[in-house]
Amino acid sequence: MNKVRFYSGEAIPVEMHKVRIVQKLSLLTIGERLTAIQMAGNNTFLLRNRDVYLDMLTDSGVNAMSDRQLAAMMEADDSYAGSETFAKLEAKCTELFGTKYFLPAHQGRACEHILAKAFVTPGSVVPMNYHFTTTKAHITLCGGSVVETPIDEAYQIASTYPFKGNMGIDKLRRAVEEHGAGRIAFVRMEAGTNLIGGQPFSLGNLEQVKALCDQFGIPLILDASLLADNLYFIKEREEKYKDWSVSKIARRICALSDIIYFSGRKLGCARGGGIMTSNEEYYQKLREFIPLYEGFLTYGGMSVREMEAMAVGLEETMELDMISHGPQFIAYMAGELEKRGIPVVTPPGGLGCHLDAMAFVDHLPQEQYPAGALAAALYLASGVRGMERGTLSEQREPDGSERLADMELLRLALPRRVFTLSQVKYTVDRICWLYENRRLIGGLKFVEEPATLRFFFGRLAPLSDWQEKLAAKYRADLGEY
Repeated sequence: MNKVRFYSGEAIPVEMHKVRIVQKLSLLTIGERLTAIQMAGNNTFLLRNRDVYLDMLTDSGVNAMSDRQLAAMMEADDSYAGSETFAKLEAKCTELFGTKYFLPAHQGRACEHILAKAFVTPGSVVPMNYHFTTTKAHITLCGGSVVETPIDEAYQIASTYPFKGNMGIDKLRRAVEEHGAGRIAFVRMEAGTNLIGGQPFSLGNLEQVKALCDQFGIPLILDASLLADNLYFIKEREEKYKDWSVSKIARRICALSDIIYFSGRKLGCARGGGIMTSNEEYYQKLREFIPLYEGFLTYGGMSVREMEAMAVGLEETMELDMISHGPQFIAYMAGELEKRGIPVVTPPGGLGCHLDAMAFVDHLPQEQYPAGALAAALYLASGVRGMERGTLSEQREPDGSERLADMELLRLALPRRVFTLSQVKYTVDRICWLYENRRLIGGLKFVEEPATLRFFFGRLAPLSDWQEKLAAKYRADLGEY
């Protein structure tokens, strides 16, 4: 990906790929969108894809594959055991990341499940630079708890700090001393920290975390699902490593981690996942759970065709043109919104452009799920599906009280090699209209609330007729579309 300065003076990200296969989209009328979001219980997860114009819910499993990946899928060896396709993927992981062992799983949260089963016991504690929804759920279900130890800058939505995903070293040390090293199941470091806006950690910070873990004899586990973005930001923002190749940075990160796991739906652009380590003791410990929960050791719940695609996709992740596509498109989108006074997470991270819902709809209290309301409102105003990353994505406290999130974000994911710049500009335009009419947006309440991971399939209702009023204003200003 290159950022080219046009003759007009504007700097625009230029795609380093061409589109050879297309998929038809549809844009519903405002009336049809109103019906669709109400049928979905005001939960964008429950929208039918045929009712969505631009799907910015996630980058998980929806990144575009390359021609090389599609070609590789035709070479798959579908043996139940001893598959040559598995051997190829395992060898590629060793080549790229320097790890000795690879355990396949059907996706990232399956890896989290296995790691929690292997390491978390009742009363144990997992410090991390920030939690992720499914990670925290698996740890909690095993009787453990999460202690968040990010740097203070992680909570600053508008900032110039380049590595807001860094671990607070003093906070981590205090957590270990308070709970005791024996109660720390492991320390988890997340690349491209999802829930605070896809923010990266620095390689220097990871080195400090590893040194502290070694001091206390605690395993360091890396969630590498968003490693591609983090690699790009280290190379772009960390002066010490700007001349290092992407692959050299990747190997250094993995050398500092006792265990690495990832969702191939994000890293590698294929559906699947895996756990990597060079520690034989950990490998033996984790291996027992693969046949029990996933499948045999040489497929682990993955399609062998996806394995072939993943091997190529991981190799392509070492190319700067590939890993820069998402961050540069996101930076362009965030910059266009910021120029128009619309509150976004800065500096722009990876994964997607994040709207600051607490500032966008500052008239709504957190108990009315402002990020969820904004997600529903943006769908109404554009047909764009985003994902709530705020209080709705939290779990209630054991006593049933609401746990208010540190941030209320609406994530607009930009999957790699999927959207065109004109589609990004359309989204910016509709967000601008919505911001001008933001006082019309009202709150939401649960009418169907699952006990676990409620944001996936819970249903909500508006607290007033604000959606009808917003739709009427849209028609008056922009017509039916």
